[in-house]
Amino acid sequence: MSHSKERSEKICLNCNAPLYGRYCHICGQQNIEPKQSVWHLVTHFFYDITHFDGKFFVTLKDLLIKPGFLSREYMIGRRMSYLDPVRMYIFTSAFFFIIFFSVYNVKQLGISNKIKFNTESAEQGLQKAMADAKTKTDSNAIQSALANVRNLHLNEDKESVKKEHNKEKKAAGGSAENEEKDSANNNDLNINLLPGEHHYNSVAEYDSIQKNLPENVRDGFFRKLMQHKAIGLSEKYRGNKSGFIKEWLTIFMHSFPKLLFISLPIFALLLKLLYVRRKQFYYVDHGIFAIHLYIYSFIALLVIFGVNYISKLTGWNGLGWINAAITLFSLFYFYKAMRNFYQQRRFKTFLKYTILCILSFTVILTLFVIFFVFSILEV
Repeated sequence: MSHSKERSEKICLNCNAPLYGRYCHICGQQNIEPKQSVWHLVTHFFYDITHFDGKFFVTLKDLLIKPGFLSREYMIGRRMSYLDPVRMYIFTSAFFFIIFFSVYNVKQLGISNKIKFNTESAEQGLQKAMADAKTKTDSNAIQSALANVRNLHLNEDKESVKKEHNKEKKAAGGSAENEEKDSANNNDLNINLLPGEHHYNSVAEYDSIQKNLPENVRDGFFRKLMQHKAIGLSEKYRGNKSGFIKEWLTIFMHSFPKLLFISLPIFALLLKLLYVRRKQFYYVDHGIFAIHLYIYSFIALLVIFGVNYISKLTGWNGLGWINAAITLFSLFYFYKAMRNFYQQRRFKTFLKYTILCILSFTVILTLFVIFFVFSILEV
């Protein structure tokens, strides 16, 4: 409660309602002097912080050691002692994804533009096959393949010489960016977003071909959209496969918050269907239970990230058992939360828990595929 001086006027400054005490019974605003000192602002700030922290840590403790307890407390109306589940979800998810995106940066991955082919091994195999050839047709076919491999080997040698030249340029003050561009321009990248599609050199070429086709065999709206996107990507990256893949994966990973947010009401719907005969549970109750499970998942994953970081920092490879223990405990935690919240017998709870795991995995996998495919439209 604020310690500011109470106004003598008994009219609310916010809604003009008559007052019968320190607080307005209409809007809840305190009837205090609007002019405030710096000290009041500072003390009010620290009060709000400590008040939030107090609720947060009490809520966190009960969330971790009492599976399903917070959801049941919320359902029966005991809410003032705990942090609001939606606020806690926003806070923990924001903190989780800040850590997640700082730990897993796709742009730091070493994705190569080319797939290496062992030409020396292939040449030796073809020479052995040549010695074992029994007909002239086989010899001619193997000789042709051998010539192609040797050409490929020659191109690789040229590429190696060019890389050495680029390194010398870089050492002499050349730019690494120019080196990457030179390498990218020597590799072709043809992107087809739909199976069996022909590659077009430009959007104008594709539109011209489509225009000359009979109307009943032209591509529909979706195929046309995909083809335009594929041509645009091929022109944009011009053989820079690693740049394309990194950009795609970055956009996909940054869609995880949306993916989880969409999966949450679906998860609550699955719970509603599993407990459809329990009329005392409304959809919102299932939603609150799902939110608490998601919050626990964020916290468990943050601990796993921390263990991995410590292991990488110190070189201790024996910390993997901690992550295994957290994973096993989490599986038990979800079951125990269902049993405590819905208060059904062990066998029924375990059966529904198993069904829920299968259905949830299917939903998450489906959403991953959808987001993975459509994230390319944002590249």
